[in-house]
Parts: sequence; structure tokens; C-alpha cells
Amino acid sequence: MKQFAIIGLDTFGIRMLEQLSLVTQDIIVVDKNEEIVNRYKDLAHEALIMDASNEKALAQTIPPDIDAAIVDLGSSIEDTIMVTNYLKKMNVKEIIVKAENDQLGEVLKIIGATKVVFPDRETAKSLTPLLASANLFQYMPVSPSLVLAELKIPESYVGLSVRNANLRVKSGINIVAIRKQNDPNFSLLPDAEYIFCADDILLISGPPEAVQKLVSTEISAAGSDLKNFFKFMFSATSRFQRKNKPER
Repeated sequence: MKQFAIIGLDTFGIRMLEQLSLVTQDIIVVDKNEEIVNRYKDLAHEALIMDASNEKALAQTIPPDIDAAIVDLGSSIEDTIMVTNYLKKMNVKEIIVKAENDQLGEVLKIIGATKVVFPDRETAKSLTPLLASANLFQYMPVSPSLVLAELKIPESYVGLSVRNANLRVKSGINIVAIRKQNDPNFSLLPDAEYIFCADDILLISGPPEAVQKLVSTEISAAGSDLKNFFKFMFSATSRFQRKNKPER
């Protein structure tokens, strides 16, 4: 199971915590606001009241082999830059940082952010599936009833022809394009007799529930928590009600 760190519990950090907690409780939360840490500590394995801009304390708290660190320090640009740099020096492999504008986003990428999230363009709901699934590479809600997703072919379909897999009829999924795992370029399917290979990556479209079902074929062994997570992620309404945040 993957392990995550959420550094800063501003709006985006809270949403990520709420949704990632459906995948695992192996989450470390860090924020200097005692009230907000106490409010959300039950969703994490470890919740620390700490100033993340303290490099030594951060290095002692965040394991360098953690799967992803998510940084949301609100409007504190200086702290956001420092913490991102500290995580880079710690060799954290995935550093996701919230930014308010393109200028800050460019700076964060230069100093080590692997992904910059702009709250007015992206939401935790579209990001979290990518973190939780090793086989889901892109996920973009187009409307409440349609999503586009880039997905590694489920193992159960390897060796089947497009005709026999019959994803459109059986699953309500349309295959928009296909590519090989080591090739960034997509192309149209050759024909209905094409045989799916283990290194195929599909660009698919369909209703959120249909995409959920297709992704779920790869997580049946992961237990009910992860299956419930995907059911939640692809539903139209979050089961979480937004909570009032205290003043930072």
C-alpha cells in the first residue's frame, strides 16, 4: 500500500487527506495549526503539529522513500518554496505542490516540484485516482456523465481481440486511441481483430461508473477499502461534507 505525506492542511490539503484516507491510513499529516491537526488527525496514521519550514524537523518526519508528498501551505509563498526545496533535497520522488498562479508554478517546478496544482483548474478528485492506481495515467472529467482516462490494459483483456473484448457493449467504454507503454504517441486501433498486448495503453471515454468498473478489474485483490475508494471517486457527490476551517 502506498504511503503519503500531506504538508499543510489548507483547502486542497484537506480534500486530498479526505480522499486519500479512503485508500489508506498510511498518511503523515503536518501543519502548525493545532486546531486543524486535531480536527483531521483521525484520517491519518500520524498527525504532527509542526512548522514544516523547519528543514531538520521535516527531514526527521518525512521518510525519503515516501510515495508522494503533497504541499499546501495556503498563501505562504516563502514557506511553500522552502518546503518544496527541502523535499527535493530529501530525494522524495513525487512532490505535488499547490500554487496560486503560473509564475509561482514555474518557480516550484524549477526547485523540484514534480507536479504543480492550480486550485482553479484541478481538483483533488481528478488527482487522487492517479496517485492511487499504478495503471491509471490520466483522468479528466469532461462533464458529470463523461470522463477521459488513460489506462493500462487490464490483465484480463490481454490476449483478447478488440471484437471479443467488446468494451463498448459490455462496459459502455469507447476506445479513443491506443499506444505502447514506451511510446508517447497514440494511434487509432488497427481493426476489430487487433489482439490486446500487456504493454498497451488505452485512451478511453465513457461514463464515470463505466470507467470505475474497468479500473476496478485491476484492484479486486486490494480489498474492500480500495474498491470503495474508487466507487467514491467516480461518484458525482462526495460523502464528505465540507468543514469550516479555523483562521490560520
